[in-house]
Amino acid sequence: MASRIVAISGKSGCGNSTVSKLLAQKLGVELINYTFRNMAAERGVDLAAILALAAKDDSYDRTLDHHQVELARAKDCVIGSRLAMWLLPEATLRVYLWASPEVRAARIHTREGGSLEDIIAFTRRRDEEDRARYRRIYDLDNDDFSGADLTINTERFAPDAIASILAEALARKANPRS
Repeated sequence: MASRIVAISGKSGCGNSTVSKLLAQKLGVELINYTFRNMAAERGVDLAAILALAAKDDSYDRTLDHHQVELARAKDCVIGSRLAMWLLPEATLRVYLWASPEVRAARIHTREGGSLEDIIAFTRRRDEEDRARYRRIYDLDNDDFSGADLTINTERFAPDAIASILAEALARKANPRS
């Protein structure tokens, strides 16, 4: 039997990590959420340094994404990553979480501190760089989430409510008559 995979994507600050963690706990499956932030911590550098390297060397993205996809295909899981829903077209449920750039920056500010103005500028720049990189590397547009089974505006629902919505959607997909 094929693995049951829930692929959750969204941009920085949309709630992807939080919702993915809550859903994995709710379903009792492994969470896969390995990001550039994890890679930076493992290498003892800050996130901006890894992003700068990734902007010049596609192997960072390819390595990160290949590793995540391998892990996800091995067992039932929830995978939360920028590109999960695009890189795992066979996922049982493909989800895109959305929030405005301002709300995303405010969430990052709450989580990490610093200057809100700097975070807003960094977030916008990162969105543009990510989009250009994904187009170049994978020929995909991460602003086109039309392939998602479900798109949720995370400004309107709390993370635990979103996890419940996703668990219900997964259950209905497995048993459409219920």
